[in-house]
Amino acid sequence: MCDLKKRFGQNLRIVRKSRGLSQEHLAYAAGIDRSYVGKIERGEVNLTIEKLYLLAKTIGCSPKDLVPEV
Repeated sequence: MCDLKKRFGQNLRIVRKSRGLSQEHLAYAAGIDRSYVGKIERGEVNLTIEKLYLLAKTIGCSPKDLVPEV
């Protein structure tokens, strides 16, 4: 399970950077704390479905672009 969280975080980081967004900008635009974005990207937190959709919408991608294949 921990590996899945880390892979999700890596996907989030890749897509975020491909859009030219910093963690701070993403966090501000999504209305969440920057340190929380960092924890997500490091695979330290379990993300809710609501946060998944919020991050995807904020980044401008589909939620499936962030979810790793199992």
